[in-house]
Amino acid sequence: MCEATREILWASARGAVLKQNPGVALALRTGAGQATYHRFDPHRKHHLITYGAKMIAAKHQPETAQGWLSTREIQRRDYFGGEVSVVNLLAHTCCHEFAHLLQHSAGQRRYGSVHNQHFYVCLDKLHRTGAADATRTFLKDGALALGLLLPSAPFRFPHPGEECSPWQAGDLVLFGESKHEKRGQIIRVNRKTCTVAVHSPGRILRYRVPLHLLRCANTA
Repeated sequence: MCEATREILWASARGAVLKQNPGVALALRTGAGQATYHRFDPHRKHHLITYGAKMIAAKHQPETAQGWLSTREIQRRDYFGGEVSVVNLLAHTCCHEFAHLLQHSAGQRRYGSVHNQHFYVCLDKLHRTGAADATRTFLKDGALALGLLLPSAPFRFPHPGEECSPWQAGDLVLFGESKHEKRGQIIRVNRKTCTVAVHSPGRILRYRVPLHLLRCANTA
């Protein structure tokens, strides 16, 4: 996934990104956990994309894949013809995180507005222009060369029609009502709850919130 991001997505967008932000570079890594994210270091002028090993494992099974935002995006926005499979999920994950890089480069990523309209303009374009298909092909060919299985058969989810957990680490959420409403970022997704970090003056508070009490904090 790191190679696909660099060789396909970054290679085609690098010139435009450097025009917007001269001197920036891209670093890619695989993390040991589930967290998958894009971050920008303004001091080093580095975009960092991390792909979590546990995220990759989770997207190999329909039972654990169905709760990810990438699954809902493929289904709802008809990416890859709406088919959710291992290879489609991993290719789309590369595009999702790279869309955050493009969004940041355009100055359209702000606290409380992450998966916003501009983000989906970037993500839609990656699929519309063939970059997502090229990423998918790169992953599939690379896996074949290494003797790895990267299934392309569409998933059959165990409970079609039921709304599954919509959250993943990094999502911005709201919980509570009226003056007790709190805004925070999910740092861990559990089976029935999410651990949410809430910034308070001088400290960061952590709350374990039941899934059904969370609301999306983004405008999109």
